[in-house]
Amino acid sequence: MASFVESFWGERNNGFDVLYHNMKHGHLSTKDLADFIRERATIEEAYSRSMTKLAKSASNYTQLGTFAPVWDVFKISTEKVASCHLELVRKLQELIKEVQKYGDEQIKAHKKTKEEVSGTLEAMQNIQSIIQALQKSKENYNTKCVEQERLKKEGATQREIDKAAIKSKKATDTYKLYVEKYGAAKSDFEKKMTETAQKFQDIEEMHLLHMKEIVESLSNTVKEIHLQIGQVHEEFINNMANTTVESLIQKFAESKGTGKERPGHIEFEECDTASAVEGIKPRKRKAFGLSGIIKKEKDAESVECPDADSVNIPDVDDEGYSIKPEASQNTKENHFYSSSDSDSEDDEPRRFHVEIKPVQPNNSSHYTMASLDELKVSIGNITLSPAISRHSPAQMNRNSPSEELTKSKHSAPSNEKGNNDLLAWDLPFTTSLDSSSSASLTSSSSLARPTTPLSVGTIVPPPRPTSRPKISTGKLSGINEIPRPFSPPLTSNSSPPPIAPLARAESISSISSSASLSAANTPTVGVSRGPSPVTLGNQDTLPVAVAFTESANAYFKGADPTKCIVKITGDMTVSFPSGIIKVFTSNPSPAVLCFRVKNTSKLEQILPNAQLVYSDQSQSDSSTKDFWMNMQAVTVYLKKLSEQNPSASYYNVDVLKYQVSSNGIQSTPLNLATYWKCNASTTDVRVDYKYNPESMTVPSMLSNIQVVVPVDGGVTNMQSLPPAKWNAEQMKAFWKISGISEKSENGGSGSLRAKFDLLEGPSKPATLAVQFISEGSTLSGVEVELVGTSYRLSLVKKRFATGRYMADC
Repeated sequence: MASFVESFWGERNNGFDVLYHNMKHGHLSTKDLADFIRERATIEEAYSRSMTKLAKSASNYTQLGTFAPVWDVFKISTEKVASCHLELVRKLQELIKEVQKYGDEQIKAHKKTKEEVSGTLEAMQNIQSIIQALQKSKENYNTKCVEQERLKKEGATQREIDKAAIKSKKATDTYKLYVEKYGAAKSDFEKKMTETAQKFQDIEEMHLLHMKEIVESLSNTVKEIHLQIGQVHEEFINNMANTTVESLIQKFAESKGTGKERPGHIEFEECDTASAVEGIKPRKRKAFGLSGIIKKEKDAESVECPDADSVNIPDVDDEGYSIKPEASQNTKENHFYSSSDSDSEDDEPRRFHVEIKPVQPNNSSHYTMASLDELKVSIGNITLSPAISRHSPAQMNRNSPSEELTKSKHSAPSNEKGNNDLLAWDLPFTTSLDSSSSASLTSSSSLARPTTPLSVGTIVPPPRPTSRPKISTGKLSGINEIPRPFSPPLTSNSSPPPIAPLARAESISSISSSASLSAANTPTVGVSRGPSPVTLGNQDTLPVAVAFTESANAYFKGADPTKCIVKITGDMTVSFPSGIIKVFTSNPSPAVLCFRVKNTSKLEQILPNAQLVYSDQSQSDSSTKDFWMNMQAVTVYLKKLSEQNPSASYYNVDVLKYQVSSNGIQSTPLNLATYWKCNASTTDVRVDYKYNPESMTVPSMLSNIQVVVPVDGGVTNMQSLPPAKWNAEQMKAFWKISGISEKSENGGSGSLRAKFDLLEGPSKPATLAVQFISEGSTLSGVEVELVGTSYRLSLVKKRFATGRYMADC
């Protein structure tokens, strides 16, 4: 078994850093494991919900036929599977709590360990500094010795030789001193590093054991649930085996059977001609008629036994009706048969005579009232069919036909004329009334529901013809100043009938007409698509602007593309013109601003402004997201901005923020690679860059590129290509490039080179920073469109810039 004590020494003594960071990575592993289990629980919960929904749908399948009982087996089995997965979700959530608890304990243990190994860290830093000083003193010692020998061979003066000897002796003493210091530091470092390495190994062993226990608990939980699911499937198989064809047939026969008695036997019977010749009892018929309206006549009839002579064409009267032959009155007395078709005690057949006459003008209401009463008695409980769709469906449900008739009867006074009452009955089909009837009906309508635009008793106007005359501009003046209620006003008996309200389609068309006329007569500054409109009319299509701003953050490590870390964020801002505030404040319910963000499939996360923006969470399309704004909150926010800066032409509102999914170095618009060569007296730096058009949906130029490279070691001189500027105070080199695009030299690829002369070298490789900006494009490719016709997009601005854009060797 490998040991940390034997494996983490090395020339540079960096083993302590590796072991310490490995301990910190243990907490990241714990967090990742918790996220993995949480994702698994989410999947199981979604599956459980789907299975529960499927079980409920099994109850909705047809219950007809012999297969119907099988659906109960499916339902029970599916519900049990859903409950098993729900139980797994519960156990996984408990396991997540254990993992999180262990992660919290890890953090505390790591803090304690950091304090305990601080002495090892100091020993490591001490030995590293002594090694560097020892290396310099050794080089200085060798240089002085060589210099002394050279002076001796060249025959220099004794004074120069003595001077060189003194320097050589001093260098020798310094060198020996650092050798002694190194020995002491080495002994201290080895002792502390051995203890620390063992401590780190113990921590890792405990961590791995705990993680294995968590994974084992996870696997046992899943195994247990799958065993339960297997038992459910076994139960389902057994239930289906027990549900035989014979049992299904038996259940169907027992539940839907119609009886076991078969038809009886019928024998042929001879005809009794003697009884048939004696006579047939006349059939008794009951007349149908309305009392008081139809005139009735009674005629005695008898039916003779049909024979060969009686089968003749019947006689007809003047109007074409057939006349039955009459029989003697005593025929009935000679019969001993009783008719089973008799409907009444009246044995005499009836004959009807109907006479239709035109209505005679008569001022008295006696005849009309009588007819009306008879009509009421006649129609009794007949259910009226729905009238022509003049009323809303909700009102048709509120007022049944019988209730409408009852209300109409009781709403009119007893001394009202009958013709008014009759008009009230015919109201749903009436198109013209006299003034007195209209007044009466208006009064009766006040007894109905006053809040409903078209209640019982209200005169319903006929549909407006398609060729309606256009309304002049003068009639539209003030349509926005005084809002007209949709419901008609209530009037008394003496007032004229109210003007019927416009239907919704007519109201919209009228306002649209006024809007078009208003737009035609409005100066261009109110609806301009150019600079900021300050004054807007209520009927104008309100302009808004949208800006997408994205930030590219990247970290490049040497020339290895796999080590590149990328994070791209963005935000969307809506800009309102100052004139729109007056429109919003003058309208208690301004039009809702709805917009749709498209091409969102590359976005990992979208966070709308919770105070101002609502979003539709039920959307299944990953490429688009719909949002709408809380106009009351937006109005309050814009008023606040206006008070802070009254002279502004536009006011910006942050709508949402988002994060773009990245694909490593392929998502960076400018790829970087750095190379350092550090010596005691010089430092060489090279920065390679390459324009990446594939990172953008629409390739655009990168402008105002600035590259900043910090160099330490006491720079005395700099040579660079292309020319750069050196800032001695900040100890940084600055390159500026106006623009990089596909049209640039070498397709946007190039190198920045510099050589620095040092006084106190060597330099330490540092992290360089890059800044640039790009207008007219985004890295995510998101687009926006407005939903509805109340607003229009006057401008959509896109840009992205660098955030923390760094490169290391």
